[in-house]
Amino acid sequence: MVSTADFRKGLVIEWQGAPFEVIWFQNHKMAAEEAVMRAKIRNMKTGSIIERTFKNGERFKDITMRRVSSQFLYSDTDNAHFMNNENYEQIFVPKEKLGDQVKFLSENMEVNALFLDDEFLSIELPASVTLKVTSTVPGIKGDSVSNLMKPATVSSGIELQVPLFVKEGDTIRVDTRTGEYLERL
Repeated sequence: MVSTADFRKGLVIEWQGAPFEVIWFQNHKMAAEEAVMRAKIRNMKTGSIIERTFKNGERFKDITMRRVSSQFLYSDTDNAHFMNNENYEQIFVPKEKLGDQVKFLSENMEVNALFLDDEFLSIELPASVTLKVTSTVPGIKGDSVSNLMKPATVSSGIELQVPLFVKEGDTIRVDTRTGEYLERL
């Protein structure tokens, strides 16, 4: 059993008979009221995201997921296709079930497929991915030291904020948990 004090991003709990993954959480305390835990949780079977407030100390059943090393092969209009690295079996998953994670996938990327009782539920991405900048406005000479940011689109289609010195064709590292720029390679 886990309680709201154990919440962390990526924790999988059983709530209302279904597996939910904690996406975001915040401990909230009003002046004369009892502290509560605000959380965004994702139903791992349907992909729907719920914002919910739990009482501090509320307890949940901890779910242990089976992780299988897999390789992302390709995606078509509706599905993402993966190959199990142990038995080379291929599985396809509807993109809406993966949510925002599909934006970070690139061909031949190694991920962990998460299974519960032999049912595929989701994937676990690496902490960061390397992507190529496909379009951005040009920076101005001399702006390489400032902390100003500009919008850029990367090879997977994500638009994010990057420093002014990053230009088209550069390879950058992006944090998969927050979707933020980390460094230029």
